[in-house]
Amino acid sequence: MTSEIVLTSSLASAERLPGEAAPRPRVWPALVLIGLYWTAYGTVRWMELATFVRFLFCMASCAVLALAFLVWWFLNRRIRLRERLAVFAAAVLGGVVAAPLCQETLGLWMLIFVVPPYVLTSWTIGLFLTRSLSSGTRLVGLTIAVLLPWGAWGLIRFDGISGEQVAEYHWRWTPTAEQRYQAELAQRRHETAALPEGTSSDSLRSIQAGDWPGFRGPQRDGVVRGMTLAADWKASPPKQLWRQRVGPGWSSMAVVGDRLYTQEQRGSQEAVVCLDAATGRELWAHQDEARFQEKVAGAGPRATPTFADGRIYSLGATGILNCLDGISGERRWQRDISADSGVQPPMWGFVSSPLIVEGLVVVYAGGDKGLLAYRADSGEPAWTAAAGQSSYSSPQLATLDGQEQILMWSDHGLLAVDPASGQALWQHDVPAPQAPRSLQPHLAGEGQVLISSEMDLGTAFLDVKHDGDAWTVSRRWTSKRLQPSFNDYVFHDGAIYGFDGALFCCVDLQTGAQRWKDGRYGHGQVVLLADSSLLLVAAEKGAVVLLEANPQRHKELGRFQALEGKTWNHPVVAHGRLYVRNGEEIACYELETKKRR
Repeated sequence: MTSEIVLTSSLASAERLPGEAAPRPRVWPALVLIGLYWTAYGTVRWMELATFVRFLFCMASCAVLALAFLVWWFLNRRIRLRERLAVFAAAVLGGVVAAPLCQETLGLWMLIFVVPPYVLTSWTIGLFLTRSLSSGTRLVGLTIAVLLPWGAWGLIRFDGISGEQVAEYHWRWTPTAEQRYQAELAQRRHETAALPEGTSSDSLRSIQAGDWPGFRGPQRDGVVRGMTLAADWKASPPKQLWRQRVGPGWSSMAVVGDRLYTQEQRGSQEAVVCLDAATGRELWAHQDEARFQEKVAGAGPRATPTFADGRIYSLGATGILNCLDGISGERRWQRDISADSGVQPPMWGFVSSPLIVEGLVVVYAGGDKGLLAYRADSGEPAWTAAAGQSSYSSPQLATLDGQEQILMWSDHGLLAVDPASGQALWQHDVPAPQAPRSLQPHLAGEGQVLISSEMDLGTAFLDVKHDGDAWTVSRRWTSKRLQPSFNDYVFHDGAIYGFDGALFCCVDLQTGAQRWKDGRYGHGQVVLLADSSLLLVAAEKGAVVLLEANPQRHKELGRFQALEGKTWNHPVVAHGRLYVRNGEEIACYELETKKRR
């Protein structure tokens, strides 16, 4: 009998007679939910969390908010049931109509996990403003309130996210950086320098002191040797030699002699580009019909070209491996590592910067074959080595206990293989299936290797020993005080300098203890000028910062705005010049150096 009374009362509350006075709906529960969501959202933006954790929070918080809001909405007896259903239907219909009309960069993921909080916020504001009006008038107001956000999102373009998972938006009708570059490219082409007659790769000199032949320098460790930098930037600031637009891509640069090599996207084509290092003038561009693009990081190739023996070796994001003449750009051979490995381009594309060793070109594809080695002179396959299913790292050459080997860091852990044969020498298992491991293994000293993974490991110090044919690997320490995402670090005088999230820090090399943590430079990159005990940090927003390599304190010595826009690419220092680029610009600055006595 009691349940019948409750049910009758509920139905009567939901279906009041026309003209019958209804109590004013309660809005405070919705205000509390919306307030909690945006407070948590703002708080998380300032918290030091792993990139993937921020991504999970975005999805989970949106789902929780939507579920809690809709439960409250449908149990809100002070609003007629037909009104509740009609407003909900309008919100859903708005999303269905907006999906095909929104700019394609938004994608289904954003329409599901990013836009709904704005719709629910507008819904709550609309309910607050119309709470005293009649049911019919309120229905009109709420319908407008839930449709407005969908319409507003149809006017914008999503241009990726920062390292802190902050989205970048622009009006959809404004030209993209890539479109502006394409408009300038045709005009710039007539200025391309003509190559001297009779030149060939034979006339290009081999790597000399001061060159930067590939990813993170001659040893892939981000260290500049043989150069002493003047640290007083007030008296002698870096001088801009040239600055110009560049196609999208996260490749760094190789600088050999008077030539600079990089990769970029040009519309539907991936391009390997050679520039005059002193002026930025284009000397040649090799283009392949290929385009890789994903919504988070955008379009373009990711790997850095490698110079060796007069040739340039490059890997595009879709898997095109090129061997090009360093002088003319003429193609010597080409392979498709996606076809050779049977692996489709991963979420963020193929990123492996080619390693040249023992007359071989070694790249990482993933899947069952893992590492792929090709003969540098012909492109013929030489060997493969299973090295985990996925990785965004590059093969690293190292010498441990007198034996040269290739180190590869992947979702399975750390693997060492013989460069000539690909035969496994030893491995250290640190399984994290599908973890986006993107940093290099770092050789910290004789028999000492560091590995880092933001999501699960932090940073670990490994001692590697060799006795006959047996290798043993032990872990000296593991530290969560250095959790870099895709931002490599450097060593100097017993200290590690790098990024712990968005903050720069110093960690003791022997213990893993954090010495200091300061300087919010975003997800940038760092280069060590070893002879000067100085650090050059390319900050995520385009600034370049000069720091002391001082384990006792964080001290800035100077800074300037080198570029505009999101800067994830590794900087380069070669022949007294600083080269920086991102997905929109590339620039060259002359650095003041101290003369040797």
